[in-house]
Formats: sequence, structure tokens, C-alpha cells
Amino acid sequence: MTVDELPPNGAEVSVLPSYGLRTLPEAVTMSATVVEGFGRGGKQLGCPTANLKKDDLGSVLDDLERGIYAGWATVDGKGPYKAVASVGFNPTFTDVTEKVIEPHLLHVFDEDFYGARLKLRLTGYLRPEWKFVDKEKNFNFGLLMEAIQSDIKVGGDALASVEPP
Repeated sequence: MTVDELPPNGAEVSVLPSYGLRTLPEAVTMSATVVEGFGRGGKQLGCPTANLKKDDLGSVLDDLERGIYAGWATVDGKGPYKAVASVGFNPTFTDVTEKVIEPHLLHVFDEDFYGARLKLRLTGYLRPEWKFVDKEKNFNFGLLMEAIQSDIKVGGDALASVEPP
């Protein structure tokens, strides 16, 4: 299934569609301070994210299409590390009121790096962001976890064949 054939941003899905990486025509680069987020990534989902301070991003976040991306990140100049990033409103959760970007770095860090400067270079688009539901339209935690693991695998595999910047 191509990106154009996938359910749109915000759609409810009860089965995870297959998808791949579409290379962006031009990489999107941003840099921001890492701040605390909702506390879901590492604690609830087992997928820690580096939430970026929105004020540092200027208009780059506003201009970016919602969805899941892949690319590269550095933390205080160290790296680059493979990364996948969620951009949007996390439609599965109801407490996200403004557009956010939440990169997950495919690297094991010894400790949190709040306050660090993260430079992110998005090079590919994986899929739109979806609301994960069961057949009765209730939140489907298992499907959300399946999607996160798929994003990490699809993004990581695609980046494995690319030279880091």
C-alpha cells in the first residue's frame, strides 16, 4: 500500500495497514531543547521520546504534515542516531491540544537528556497518524503498541541502507 492509499491523518483504524518509507523530496531539519512531555512514551508505551520545546522550532513544526517520519538525530552534537518521530496531535489520546513532535531515537541512552539540544533531520515519511481502536471503537492499546514497533522496524530498516548525514 502506498502512502496515498493509506487511511488519512486522524482516521480510526482497527487493523494496522502495511506501509513503507517514502523519501522526502527535501530533508526537514530542526533543532530544539528536549523537555518533559506527557510521560507516556517511556513509562506507558516502552518507547521513550525526546519531546522538543515548541518555542525553539519556529514555524517548521506548523509547516510539517502530520504523521510518522524517519530520520537522524544528534544530542548535544553526539550521534547521529536513527530516529522515528510522531508529528501531530496523537489522536489516540485526548489530552494533546497542540501539534507536537516526539522523536524516538533508536539508541539506548544511559540516562534521560532533558535540557540537551537535539537536532533532528527528517528524511522519510512512514504513515499518517491514526487513532487505534477495536471493533467497538474503544481504544486498542495492543494495536497502538504494534504500530509503534512497526514504525521503529520500518524506519530503522529503511535508514540502515542510507549513509547518516
